[in-house]
Amino acid sequence: MIEERGRVVAVEPGAVWVETVRSTACQSCAARKGCGHAMLDGERAGARANVRALADQSLQVGDQVVLGVPEGLLMRGAVMVYLLPLLLLLGGALIGASLDLKQVDGSAIGGVAGLLVGFLLNRWYSVRHQRDPAMHPRVLRTECPDIATS
Repeated sequence: MIEERGRVVAVEPGAVWVETVRSTACQSCAARKGCGHAMLDGERAGARANVRALADQSLQVGDQVVLGVPEGLLMRGAVMVYLLPLLLLLGGALIGASLDLKQVDGSAIGGVAGLLVGFLLNRWYSVRHQRDPAMHPRVLRTECPDIATS
């Protein structure tokens, strides 16, 4: 389970909107000085995002919560968003290259067609699973806010 901490900013029946703060793992990485990712990620660190999460318990605005997303769900999403269009682009380019077209490059047309099919399949998958509760983050638990002592 991948977890993220946040603060409840709105409550609706069966769900809450949680504000999370983007953090970076670059501080613990040994290669942070020679990595371009650290520079790019530093630009976005501290940015806030609002996420809708399903909640079984009663929560109030301001509660500190931990959200969870199953690893398998994240992997499936990554395959659908990145790998499927790429494979269809390559497959379309190979099919287009095998066609005997005189006026145009068939691999370019086939590749673009495959990529568009990949995007359409992603859209169909997204709409089909939009209301599936298993595809949404969940509130796993609430956390006590840090109490500052004088």
